[in-house]
Amino acid sequence: MSDRPTTAYKVLTAEQMATLEQGSFAGAPIDLADGYIHLSTAAQLTETVDKHFAGQSDLHVAAVDLGALGDAVKWEESRGGQLFPHLYGGPLLLETVIAYGPLTRADDDSVALPVAG
Repeated sequence: MSDRPTTAYKVLTAEQMATLEQGSFAGAPIDLADGYIHLSTAAQLTETVDKHFAGQSDLHVAAVDLGALGDAVKWEESRGGQLFPHLYGGPLLLETVIAYGPLTRADDDSVALPVAG
């Protein structure tokens, strides 16, 4: 039994979100360059947004069911030695997304997680 999260998050621009809503998203330029789709856990999400999306507006967050992705998810060391979920071998499918919405911040300035609705 793993103590790893069962949900990860993908930060998307409005254009990327529109692509995902059509059924699948092949990845952002950095994903395509690295050969996998970068995801973050809930605990990593705010730092990811602050570091890689600073100053950008009209961002969206998609909650991804890691169980639905199976062995395509690899946990790999990245920023500060943390293990990040990376999706290999194909696009992010809308059917594996359990919630999504515009990026908003909570009162403590952390990124609010999308809620299925």
